[in-house]
Amino acid sequence: MTIGSDHEARELPVIAIVGGGVSGAAVAFHLLQHRSLQPGQLFIFEPRERLGTGLAYDTQDPAHRINVPAAKMSILPDDLEHFQRWLLERDALAGDEVAVAANGGLFPRRALFGNYINSMIRPFVEDGRLTHVQQGVERIRRWDHRWVVTGDAGQEVDADILVIATSHPSPLPPRLLQDALADHPRFVADPTKRDVLAAIRADDRVLVVGNGLTSADVIASLELRGHKGPITAISRRGLRSRGHAPVKQELFGDFASHPSRTAVSLLRRVRAAIREAEGEGRSWHGVIDQVRGQGRHLWNALPIEERRRVVRHLRPFWDVHRFRVAPQVEAVSERAIGTGRLEVLAASVASVKAAEGIIDCRLRLSRSDRTVERQFDAVVVTTGPGHRGILQSQGWIGELAGDGCLAMDQAGLGLACDMQSRALDADGEIVPSLFISGPLARGTFGELMGLPEVIEHAVLVAEQLAGAIDEHAGKPHKAYLDSSAA
Repeated sequence: MTIGSDHEARELPVIAIVGGGVSGAAVAFHLLQHRSLQPGQLFIFEPRERLGTGLAYDTQDPAHRINVPAAKMSILPDDLEHFQRWLLERDALAGDEVAVAANGGLFPRRALFGNYINSMIRPFVEDGRLTHVQQGVERIRRWDHRWVVTGDAGQEVDADILVIATSHPSPLPPRLLQDALADHPRFVADPTKRDVLAAIRADDRVLVVGNGLTSADVIASLELRGHKGPITAISRRGLRSRGHAPVKQELFGDFASHPSRTAVSLLRRVRAAIREAEGEGRSWHGVIDQVRGQGRHLWNALPIEERRRVVRHLRPFWDVHRFRVAPQVEAVSERAIGTGRLEVLAASVASVKAAEGIIDCRLRLSRSDRTVERQFDAVVVTTGPGHRGILQSQGWIGELAGDGCLAMDQAGLGLACDMQSRALDADGEIVPSLFISGPLARGTFGELMGLPEVIEHAVLVAEQLAGAIDEHAGKPHKAYLDSSAA
């Protein structure tokens, strides 16, 4: 069944958003703040029953918590405490005795933020201004200056404007592990899937590949499930995601007045600012938060080759300082390290083989010729988003790329788009009426993985969509037409 093709004889444009997580839901929410759309004009494809949860917040694991204080999480950029008030007004923290961290920050269970976003977008679904197509996308094709979006259950939407708001692909397990352990009952290639950790037994020896936020979540989840066995967590540099400051830190430093033009210069300035901050009795947190706040300006000032150097050499260090572990989750790992149950190594897997359920691994220690032999009962991959597999992650993305409508950005972080988030083809030309929202626009905007930045970007995309609607009605809108606008 095709819908959206005859809406008032095409006088009103039809908009289709692919992806109904936080990014897609926020675009729809803010667009509906800008424009009074008619029923049958705005569609969002999302296979989950509820909009707004997405991969990050579609979890019922009580060990999973937001890693940013609730007072900084909001769908409303001008009202940062909106989510925190929402929690308190509904007594949503009842029974969660450890939601308030020692530093006073509120770190509720992650599912609550998904509930919050859903509560904000649901009224638009209920009154018909937003149509939730509860299907994944099977195919998207360009036809007669429109986009025909086909769901995996057969429903089609004929749209004038298309927004891609999907997230990064799931982690790509190292080929060595995939080949050797594909059929092993306790090889967890994607820990974001529901209940996959249930296969791990209480006394199993566990290898966790990766040391970032997902690794900390996995370790906390295992403890909550009663796991008592030893855990070895590895990454090439052995860097673990850092925690939050014990007390609130004010922003420190200025990196935007005269932005660095090289990765080395930026690194030196950040290090110098941290030394200066520590000399004043402050922590590094305020410096990193300032870099984050000025991130888009700093990223845009770097030539493309310097951006690639940042991605290649500095991103691992940035990620572990920028993406901080919730205090409650961090405490689990710290206890496990203190008791000797958790070992963190700078290492990679040199060889692996499995026999009778036992996994024999040889780990190559980084910056060394040494290797160590270990036996495990389970392996969990937590290596983060599979950036390199974006164009192959879903069939319809690959088809759009093959048709010349999508391309990787030059930094290799996501899909190419301009500063209005309009998609660019492989030649750098604007693809009409196609927008990229959320983390997949990271290569253009720099910092687009944290919730505050995702929401701000959703507002920008919503403004561009409002301009595209005006253009469709013959009313030029500068924000959409002017390619020099920021």
